[in-house]
Amino acid sequence: MSKRWYVVHTYSGYEKSVKTDLEHRIETMGMQDRIFDIEIPTESVTEIKEGGKRETKDVKIFPGYVLVRMEMDDDAWTCVRNTPGVTGFLGANGKPSPLSRDEYNKMMRRSKKGDAPKRTAVGLEVGTSVRVTSGPLADFDGQVAEVNAESGKVKVTLVIFGRETPVELGFDQVAIIS
Repeated sequence: MSKRWYVVHTYSGYEKSVKTDLEHRIETMGMQDRIFDIEIPTESVTEIKEGGKRETKDVKIFPGYVLVRMEMDDDAWTCVRNTPGVTGFLGANGKPSPLSRDEYNKMMRRSKKGDAPKRTAVGLEVGTSVRVTSGPLADFDGQVAEVNAESGKVKVTLVIFGRETPVELGFDQVAIIS
């Protein structure tokens, strides 16, 4: 038997309690030699609140899913499957399918401690009035023309020398004008 990662489906919002309950079940059922790790894939997200305040928190990348590293056999399957909040394993034809190393690495692409957050969630929408807070255009006011959450950039139309000029800025370079 080899140690492989499996995807376990849970009720959405119950990932942490499933992890805690499963850790307890592993201990009480003596399954430490067959079930090794439990991971909830997360990433750091910075939200920009009113007044430009930033709040960083970890959010689940795949709500409703938990990764379990285990040696699959009937007892280990039963231990995991009968954990409260677990609805089943991901796989074809009712059989749990292990993740490849590549799939696992992609799912666990979360930011390491000390890295900059991977994403930023913002209350910025097209038409929102903003002030540039840093860089050579600091203190200019403008309107959001485009928001690209994937790249963490926002296109803002500023009036420079009497002309409307579109500029691309990072989310961290603008603050919403209340």
